[in-house]
Amino acid sequence: MGIEPYLQLAEKAGVQITHIIDTHIHADHLSGSRKLAEATGAAIYLHESAEATYEFVPLAEGDEVAVGNVVMSVLHTPGHTPESMSLVVEDRSRGEGPWFVLTGDTLFVGDVGRPDLVFDEQEGAAQLYESLFGKLLALDDALEIYPAHSAGSVCGRFMSGKPSSTIGFEKRFNIGLQARSKDEFIEALARDIPPQPDDFTNIRRTNMGLTA
Repeated sequence: MGIEPYLQLAEKAGVQITHIIDTHIHADHLSGSRKLAEATGAAIYLHESAEATYEFVPLAEGDEVAVGNVVMSVLHTPGHTPESMSLVVEDRSRGEGPWFVLTGDTLFVGDVGRPDLVFDEQEGAAQLYESLFGKLLALDDALEIYPAHSAGSVCGRFMSGKPSSTIGFEKRFNIGLQARSKDEFIEALARDIPPQPDDFTNIRRTNMGLTA
């Protein structure tokens, strides 16, 4: 998808695009973040560990990005990629406390992110386990989640077509979260991994700014 839908939505809403946040460097599609930055003058935000060659604002665990009354707090959630992060969102005009969490490609509705596009699949799965069970699933069960993809993406296996869910619902029903131990999780995640996207290495390199 090009940047036009973002520009059109901003114009329709009468707002200015001031922040461009990538939850990770993608390997399945080309990111429009740099084109959007050129068109709007907005800054690009990535986790500080991102190996991007272009200018971006580095974010670390616990950092906050404020846009008016909305504040996004950074959770570093590696596993799908080393620099993957999730954003816990508050609307402080409504009260303190999280409103929802943007989970990127770490936690989907119905599944979890694939671990094999950057990492060895065992290493990626081990990091993903810590990100999920140590961070995201420690959040309140009532908190809504909004992942970056739904059914049809190759970044997971059994994703639902539903675009959102809650932490509590995913704990109960997400097929990727039913393992009883870290070893069982790693073993289960290594099964039934979809074929890797065509040319995914070059796509990621392009999104890092290493190719035109």
